[in-house]
Amino acid sequence: MVVVFAVVALAVLAAFAALHWYAWRRMVRDTAARGSVARRVGTVVFVAGPLVMVGAFVGGRAGAPFWLERVLAWPGYLWLALFLYLVLALAAGEFVRPLLRRWLARGDAEVPAERADVRAAEPVAEAVGARTAESAGTREPVLVQGPEPQPTRTAVGPSRRLFVSRVVGGAAAAVAAGTVGYGAYGVLSGPKVKRLTVPLAKLPRAAHGFRIAVVSDIHLGPILGRGFTQRVVDTINATQPDLVAVVGDLVDGSVEDLGPAAEPLAQLRTRHGSYFVTGNHEYFSGAEQWVDHVRELGLTPLENARVEIDGFDLAGVNDISGDSYGDGPDYAKALGDRDTARAAVLLAHQPVMIHEAVEHGVDLQLSGHTHGGQMWPGTLIADMANPTLAGLERYGDTQLYVTRGAGAWGPPVRVGAPSDITVVELASKQA
Repeated sequence: MVVVFAVVALAVLAAFAALHWYAWRRMVRDTAARGSVARRVGTVVFVAGPLVMVGAFVGGRAGAPFWLERVLAWPGYLWLALFLYLVLALAAGEFVRPLLRRWLARGDAEVPAERADVRAAEPVAEAVGARTAESAGTREPVLVQGPEPQPTRTAVGPSRRLFVSRVVGGAAAAVAAGTVGYGAYGVLSGPKVKRLTVPLAKLPRAAHGFRIAVVSDIHLGPILGRGFTQRVVDTINATQPDLVAVVGDLVDGSVEDLGPAAEPLAQLRTRHGSYFVTGNHEYFSGAEQWVDHVRELGLTPLENARVEIDGFDLAGVNDISGDSYGDGPDYAKALGDRDTARAAVLLAHQPVMIHEAVEHGVDLQLSGHTHGGQMWPGTLIADMANPTLAGLERYGDTQLYVTRGAGAWGPPVRVGAPSDITVVELASKQA
C-alpha cells in the first residue's frame, strides 16, 4: 500500500513539474531573450510559485505557526488558481499559434504592386542621380545603367515566431489573471442568497412556509477570517430565517487559531435556533473542540441526534470522515425511534450520505461539501464523485438539496460555481 501511494505521489509530482516546465517555456523562454532581466524574473516566479504553494498546503498539516500559514496562504493558493487557468489558456493558444503565423505570412506576401514598383525604382533613381552629378560639366552625357533592383528587407524587429509567442503568452496571462481576479472577488465579497421552495408531503399546514437558512463550507482559515464570518452572519440575518443549519466544513484550523474568527456566529438571530453538524474538515481540525466551541457560541450541535421542531423533525449525523476517528454517523441513533408520520429533515455534510437517508425514510436531506466544483473544470470531477453536485434532486421518496457553500477551500477563488446561502422554504401540500 505504501509503495502504491509512493508511485502515485511521484507520478503526480512528475506531471505537476512537466506542466510548470511547459508554462515556463511558453511564457518565459519563448518570449524573453536569454540573459535578460525579464527571463530571470520569470524563471524566479515559476520556481518560487510552486514552492510557496506546496508550503501553503503542507503548513497547516505540519503544525506550522498560524502566522506562517497566513503568510504562505495568499501567494501559494492564488498561484495554484492562476497556474491552472494559465495552463488552460496556453493549451488553447496552441491552436491559435499556427493560425496567427499563417495570417502574418499572408500579410507579408500580399504587398501592393505600386509599393513594389516604388521599392524597385528607388535604387535606380539614386544611382542615376549620383552618376549624373559626377559627370556634370562634361560635353557629352553619360548614360549610366543602374544596378539590378534589390529586394527590400523587412524592418528590424522581433521575429515572427517571437511576436506570436508574445501575443499568445500575453493573452494567456491576461485571461488567467482576469479569471482568477473575478473569481476571488466573488468569494471575498461574500455569498449571495438563493431561495428555494421544497414541498414535503408530510409537512402539516401549520408549518407551511417554514424557512431554513442553509450555509455550508465557510472554511475559515488563514485567508477567510472574522470579517468573512461577519459578512456571512449579516447575510443570514437579513433573510430573517426561522432556523439556521450550518452543514459542516466551518473551519480549516484549530480553535486556538480560529476561535476569534468564528465569534460572529454568536450573532445569528432565528426563531427556532441555529444547528450544526460536522464536515470532513472539522475532523482535520479537532472536531471535538469545535463542537464544544460552537455550542459556546449559541449553536446546537446535532451529533447523531434529533430535535422536534413545530411540524417536523430535524436530525443531524456526523460526517462519514468521523469513522476514522471513532465518531462516524449513526443513523439509527438519529432517526431510529422517531414517529414516521412526521416529516424528517436531515443535516448531513456529504451528498453521498443520501442512500442511508433514503433507507431511514428521510423526507429532505440538506448537504454541502461539493462547493459546486468551486473552479471549472473541477466541476466535472466533483460531478462524477457526488450523486448531486448542486441543487435539488429526488432519490425515491427523499429529496436532496446540495448548497455550493459560502466560502472556498484552498484558493479563495470560484469559477463557474458561485457561493451561496440558500433559504429553503418548506411547503405543505395541505396548504
